[in-house]
Amino acid sequence: MPYARIFSPSKTSMQQGKSKTGYWVLEYNNCDAKFYDPIMGWTGSNSTEHQISLKFETLEAAQEFAHSLSLNAIIESQHTRKIQKRSYADNFRHDKPRA
Repeated sequence: MPYARIFSPSKTSMQQGKSKTGYWVLEYNNCDAKFYDPIMGWTGSNSTEHQISLKFETLEAAQEFAHSLSLNAIIESQHTRKIQKRSYADNFRHDKPRA
């Protein structure tokens, strides 16, 4: 049975801020059999749905879209960012624990 994966992407390691985050992505994951092309060495499929990823502003909109196509939705929780407050002066503290 086809299903969809719904997730909110986290920032990439090349980003410093929160740009290009805060939206939800729906990706199709169909159960079609994949085949191997021995001449080119590629893996192929008869379906192009695995190439599609849709962006939604809210999780509810993505769930509603998946429900309208009768897809089983697997929802991955949103990543939370851990912020550690540090200052440059902490590098030179004399009582800093050594690793």
